[in-house]
Amino acid sequence: MALALTSSAFMHNGAIPKQYTCQGSDISVPLAWSGLPAKTKSLALIIDDPDAPDPAAPKLTWVHWVLYNIPPGATGLKAAIKPDELPKGTLEGLNDWKRTGYGGPCPPIGRHRYFHKLYSLDTVLPDLKHPTKAQLEKAVQGHVLEKFELIGTYQKD
Repeated sequence: MALALTSSAFMHNGAIPKQYTCQGSDISVPLAWSGLPAKTKSLALIIDDPDAPDPAAPKLTWVHWVLYNIPPGATGLKAAIKPDELPKGTLEGLNDWKRTGYGGPCPPIGRHRYFHKLYSLDTVLPDLKHPTKAQLEKAVQGHVLEKFELIGTYQKD
């Protein structure tokens, strides 16, 4: 069974409901995963938007959430999860608002894509002290067993 990531809130390439965005409650989407490789020691999750600021002329990838050292026994994250409710051992990195935690979709123009990237790792990473996405990506190099992407979209009213 291959690694898979799903959300009960939206289908792959489907629209993310407003409640999970800056126009709603700005709460994290529910996520569930399965099919972890047998040698998985931890998981990492990065949610980002490669269409910022304008999908017609993207200039940067905006990072919405960075998590790592998610234990392999965890099967997902509930909606609106708070930091103290994350699976034991999970550590947070910095998003592009320069804070930890989830920041929902809030595109200034057009329909953006939000990539929910789940990494199965063959190691538990050291405490990276709130790494950026780039720092986490560097730390996981050579340790990724499998990666899966779930894409959701959002456009403001």
